[in-house]
Amino acid sequence: MSAQPDATRKQHYEAAKLAKRLRHQVGQAIADFNMIEDGDKVMVCLSGGKDSYTLLDILLSLQAKAPVRFELIAVNLDQKQPGFPEHVLPEYLTGRGVPFHIIEQDTYSTVTRVIPEGKTMCSLCSRLRRGALYQWAANNGISKIALGHHRDDILATFFLNMFYQAQLKAMPPKLRSDDGRHVVIRPLAYSRESDIAEYATQQQFPIIPCNLCGSQENLQRKAVRRMLEDWEKQQPGRSENIFRALGQVSPSQLADRNLFDFAALGAREGSARADARQWLAGSPPDEP
Repeated sequence: MSAQPDATRKQHYEAAKLAKRLRHQVGQAIADFNMIEDGDKVMVCLSGGKDSYTLLDILLSLQAKAPVRFELIAVNLDQKQPGFPEHVLPEYLTGRGVPFHIIEQDTYSTVTRVIPEGKTMCSLCSRLRRGALYQWAANNGISKIALGHHRDDILATFFLNMFYQAQLKAMPPKLRSDDGRHVVIRPLAYSRESDIAEYATQQQFPIIPCNLCGSQENLQRKAVRRMLEDWEKQQPGRSENIFRALGQVSPSQLADRNLFDFAALGAREGSARADARQWLAGSPPDEP
């Protein structure tokens, strides 16, 4: 007779522990990168997916206890995709008492007109969505734009840039937009996708799936995600180590001449003369 109550207590305990962990991670990211300051008006970009719901929920819970005062407003872009359940977000946000705004802009027609059938639509869709959200932020006194990207998004972007663009860069937790008008923050930067998915299930958020493009499963990002998942199964903690490495960069140990002045780096005088004699003799000096 006591098995069921014990199981229920354990579920409640685990749910409370997860919520506490996410709040701590978000609070730590905000503090580490000075994401939110006193008097900020923060626009939370709400797509209807698990990540943005979790972001809004955690920020709401932190808002009441934060040492600084800031406003939150949830903003969604209704892209006029056929079948989009446009009632879901307004009903949810009204029920939570959260200030919100729905931007109505038919980017769906633009994307389907420009992108050939069968090709991935995410890149153009993302640019159009970003432009609409940034413009609304500029017109409405928004000081920070909060996005729901998490640790796994950051890692996937790092490997995508390395594999396909030959660049060592990822998604920074905080950045200034290219036009200099906006500061974008990612408070979930320290949070794992698996934790966010579990939290969203526990909170029973009314998830709206993104099914604009039927070929999403073939995207390069999906392949990189699978690679990271396989690595994590083989060696738990590997993803965490890679993420930590992004914050512990040694420019002198890489090969970017714009990042570190290798040309001005010289050896001690005696050692340099000895190395020069070896080179002239046809025997390159041993590397350190």
